Amino acid sequence: MLFQVLFLCLFAFSSSVFAAFGFTKSGSNYVIDAGSSEALVFTVSGSSCDVTSIKYRGVEYQYSSKGTHISSGLGSATVSVTTVKGSSNFIKVTCTTSTLTHYMVVKEGQSIIYLADYISAEPDIGELRFIARLKPDLLPSEYPYGSASTTGGSSSTVEGSDVFVVDGQTRSKFYSSTRFIDENVHCVYGGSDVVHACIMTPQQESSSGGPFFRDIDTNNAGDSTNLYNYMNSGHVQTEAFRTNVLHGPYVFQWSRSGIPAVKSADTSFFSELGITGYVATSGRGYVSGTASGVSSSFEIVVHWYNSDAQYWVKASSNGAFTSPAMKPGTYTMVLYQTEFKVATSTVTVSAGKTTTANIASTLVSHKSLWKIGEYDGQPTGFLNADKFLRMHPSDSRMSSWGPVTYTVGSSSVGQFPMAVFSSVNNPVTIKFDLDSVPGAATLRIATTLSFAGSRPQAKVNSYTGPAPSAPTKIDSRGVTRGAYRGFGEVYDVSIPSGTLVAGSNTITISSLSGSSGTTFLSPNFIFDCVELFTS
Repeated sequence: MLFQVLFLCLFAFSSSVFAAFGFTKSGSNYVIDAGSSEALVFTVSGSSCDVTSIKYRGVEYQYSSKGTHISSGLGSATVSVTTVKGSSNFIKVTCTTSTLTHYMVVKEGQSIIYLADYISAEPDIGELRFIARLKPDLLPSEYPYGSASTTGGSSSTVEGSDVFVVDGQTRSKFYSSTRFIDENVHCVYGGSDVVHACIMTPQQESSSGGPFFRDIDTNNAGDSTNLYNYMNSGHVQTEAFRTNVLHGPYVFQWSRSGIPAVKSADTSFFSELGITGYVATSGRGYVSGTASGVSSSFEIVVHWYNSDAQYWVKASSNGAFTSPAMKPGTYTMVLYQTEFKVATSTVTVSAGKTTTANIASTLVSHKSLWKIGEYDGQPTGFLNADKFLRMHPSDSRMSSWGPVTYTVGSSSVGQFPMAVFSSVNNPVTIKFDLDSVPGAATLRIATTLSFAGSRPQAKVNSYTGPAPSAPTKIDSRGVTRGAYRGFGEVYDVSIPSGTLVAGSNTITISSLSGSSGTTFLSPNFIFDCVELFTS
């Protein structure tokens, strides 16, 4: 009898862990078994393509009220499931609508779902995203940004319906973002044996926004813990969405052995699966060369883009670079010092070839009288720049925004505000002494992002500079949702000879806009660098 009990217990454990690779039809649904030792079994609705169940090692992790799906669900789709035999055994789920094909692929023996999406039009919701909705009691924690985006248990909202107060701190799903160029892996996790559910994005070649774009990664919303891969959205959108292309592959991996590494996510087998829009490495080319004129104290970033694809790479400290494998075509090629654009050219990529293309900074040096910050395309080192990515500007953990008076030579860069809000800290005042009269000069105000048409207008002693024209509108909140990357407008104010004097001088920089607002949702812009120079 004892032997029978032990056998039955062992059989029950084994059946939940060591499962059979394949799929079965259950009513209108498909049940897919990855056949992995760390058993992964999930169910796909045959009518909507929603994933309605995800069992890992026999435990149900899928949130019951809503499915795991692309965008906010396809509603209805034509769903087919096939087994493909190639370098390994694969199961391919294909969900088709009139404008989108969503793929889910399982490779035998792995606890991984590989995903990709071919679109001919942006989804009606206006966002192309994959969202896994999971149980918060089993996967409550978020990696890598901890509780910054955990909004469950909120007591109030700060802004709209997506910035909350939890235990006196501002939280939002937006505060889980990572620059595309830095994106590696993001996860939700929990449990006594620490189960991780992770998204890995080996590349974002069909997304929009370039290497420095960032979007939502994770959010424990209380009722569900949500894990995302955002490919397109209107969140500080600076580039048209890419359509008639394949987005992905990207990877949805389950693990009990810690956080997986994106470099281990080999998706080359997609070439065996008949995936629409997939271009194998053999059909791609490379760009190699040297980027010059950027100090090694900055990141040296090279970026390529056209209407079909985008790529990037961080060059070495001596400027040497080789691109990722790129689809053939003609690309705009951009050089950045960190995130500040310093050169642009074009290059043509051919399949099976490496094109040599060097690029050099065209940034001109001037005789600087003083400079606050660096031309790096970020609000680096400024007041509250170390906090705003993970909290709202109104958060009590923020330092006071001012208005600020900054004295060149005695104030620290960290006292200069990263942003000017029309209704909060407007204007910022800069005081400085000159040993002699410099004659004509230029005040350069480099910005990263504008909200509600805000742009800087300067007054230099008694001289009021011209009102700049409104920048290109971005129809999205910025700094209040942890974003700073826009079109990067640079404003040069020509200061007539005789305006600056020997001794004490004062400059005020105001937020100018034809619109109005309250507190931190008032028109605002974000500083990159402010410099006073002569030719």
